[in-house]
Amino acid sequence: MRLFEGKINYKNILIHTILIIVCILSLVPFLWLLSTALKGRSENIFAYPPIFIPRDFTFDNFIQVLKLVPIVKYVVNSFIVAFSTVVLNVILSALAAYPLARMDFKGKKVAFFAILATIMVPFQTIMLPVYIITLKLHLIDSYSDTMGYLGLILPFAVNAFGIFLMRQAFMAIPKEIEESAIVDGCNSFQIFSKLLLPMVKPTIALLAIFTFIGSWGEFLWPSIVLTNEQLFTLPVGINNLSSAFSADYRLIAAGSIVSIIPIIIFFLALQKYFIQGSNDGAVKG
Repeated sequence: MRLFEGKINYKNILIHTILIIVCILSLVPFLWLLSTALKGRSENIFAYPPIFIPRDFTFDNFIQVLKLVPIVKYVVNSFIVAFSTVVLNVILSALAAYPLARMDFKGKKVAFFAILATIMVPFQTIMLPVYIITLKLHLIDSYSDTMGYLGLILPFAVNAFGIFLMRQAFMAIPKEIEESAIVDGCNSFQIFSKLLLPMVKPTIALLAIFTFIGSWGEFLWPSIVLTNEQLFTLPVGINNLSSAFSADYRLIAAGSIVSIIPIIIFFLALQKYFIQGSNDGAVKG
């Protein structure tokens, strides 16, 4: 009797082995962060080899973080900024992508490639002119809290990646569906809002996930434009846990774990759309 039916697919074994190794390597920093946040004062967090299971298990570090910094306020600020950025990015990206995908007009390819070219420009390169524009428009927290929020949101309200992703999703929809809607008397906006948008929900969810993660974890821009501590986002606020001469890594780890939790919840809420949205965005244009 044969113990194995068919040939062993060594290629799949190699691929899965590599994926497992990469997954483990990706999880190690997070596990060390969680372990550090749960270790008591009597335990060495820099022990070698690393000890991932705390011997002096405690939640005191999380309690101390809540006492030292207004972390709840920081979470609320981060949520306002991230949620507003997601909404604007989805709406503006979809509005820009629709004509690039479904309409014919002069200069269409030039406009698309010009937008796509901006992906190669790092934000740090244009940060100074963006900051000057923000100052000129009074979109900083020294004028009002609302202006402070706008200064964090508007520079990231739309980007080339979102436009490209939505365009690819729109292009995957058969033209016959749109032609049927035109025959039924629908105008361009009705086709866009009532027909095409519901059909690209997975891609919208995918764009929302990427935008939320990017906005939630943004540190550089908020640390530059914010001066009012009441408007600090979570990454900037957690940075206050370290001083110029010392840092309690247990508290920093606890604060970092708190900042990760909303991202995990947001991803789990939309994960069923993630793979499908990735496939829609991979359609060749």
